[in-house]
Amino acid sequence: MRVHIHTLGCRLNQAESEQIAQQFRLAGHEIVDDAREADLLVVNTCTVTGEAGRKSRRAARPLRPGLRVVVTGCHSEVRPEEFRTTDLIVPSADKERLPLLVSERFGLDGFALGADFRPDARLAVYPLVLDKTRAFVKIQDGCNLSCSFCLTTIARGEARSRPMGEIVREVALLAEQGCREVVLTGVHTGSYGYDRDSDLGRLIERILSETAIPRLRLSSLEPWNFKLDWLDLWQRFEGRLCRHLHMSLQSGSDAVLRRMRRAYNTRQFAAKVTAARAAIPDVAITTDIIVGFPGESEAEHAESLAFVREMAFAGAHIFTFSPRPGTRAATMPDQIDASTKRARHAAMRAVTTASATAYRTAMIGESLPVLWEQARPDGTATGLTDTYLRGYAPPGSVEVNSIGPARLCFLYEDGLWAEPVAAGEL
Repeated sequence: MRVHIHTLGCRLNQAESEQIAQQFRLAGHEIVDDAREADLLVVNTCTVTGEAGRKSRRAARPLRPGLRVVVTGCHSEVRPEEFRTTDLIVPSADKERLPLLVSERFGLDGFALGADFRPDARLAVYPLVLDKTRAFVKIQDGCNLSCSFCLTTIARGEARSRPMGEIVREVALLAEQGCREVVLTGVHTGSYGYDRDSDLGRLIERILSETAIPRLRLSSLEPWNFKLDWLDLWQRFEGRLCRHLHMSLQSGSDAVLRRMRRAYNTRQFAAKVTAARAAIPDVAITTDIIVGFPGESEAEHAESLAFVREMAFAGAHIFTFSPRPGTRAATMPDQIDASTKRARHAAMRAVTTASATAYRTAMIGESLPVLWEQARPDGTATGLTDTYLRGYAPPGSVEVNSIGPARLCFLYEDGLWAEPVAAGEL
């Protein structure tokens, strides 16, 4: 059977889709890049915004008669009625068993039905096929919080962490099979281990001490989870722990943060950013911001703009608030009209674009290690620095899936032109 997997949303969804793909391969099926060539379409949905939900619905429409469609993920969890014409809805709690459930539902042959699909087992018995030079490793799922705008608690349930030894083994196997960078991901990556008498810092320490993975990157962290004593890890494992922290702000107004039910204020957020910049040279701090939250006044919007400008983020995902049915924010008074939200989005985008450009510009002349991911059709190589800057190199100058130093020369597209240099030239 030919299977196409369409993934929407966050890095956690990407990590889960990679696992689903490996399980289908293990069962003897083929993963294809083009849905038009598939016998089965799997859609891993997202519900973080109204637009994400709409894209999820559109993605689940069969492209031709006879194409079986299976959906899973957050949007199908909270709005299953929107997918009633699909062939199968797999609950989020059963997402890791999706290939097995699909095989049972459709009576498909597969030599691994009922096999042990734990990450260490499946990787050990099947050579990992990497579409990229980095892999996303899921370390936890779920959330115990109740932010007023978010459906995650409903869609993914309570927070739970994977066993640390299992994660370390998975990273070790990925490194053995040629993966150059692992991204640790979860709903709240920073809350890892709260249910296991451990924490993310200990997990990082074990991964970098016990595996040969060249680079380890952290996905989104909530400010209240980030412990300042973790900052020592960047000195201890210099060059392997990526100098990039994605800390979700959501708003630069304390009043809005309270209505969002976020567990911090701007003073606390700024203190952690300041500490990170003092401990990690050239660290890239990126963030998430919501504009147009219910009740957001002009003064609060201006306050948020000013704080975001002060933080000088290296990049930002900006979301226009969209009410998600089932959340507190959806029923709050003083909903913001669409034209005002568009204007505020544009204003916030201008601030974050300026700070991102300033961060890239400040790196011109620096030599940084780049993980070269792929060559574009014109031969230009693209890759990422450990500070999450996109680098572009001349055709034929680097080897794909290698890490090497490059001098950042000038702004180019969404990143910088990077000339590879020999180690002796640094």
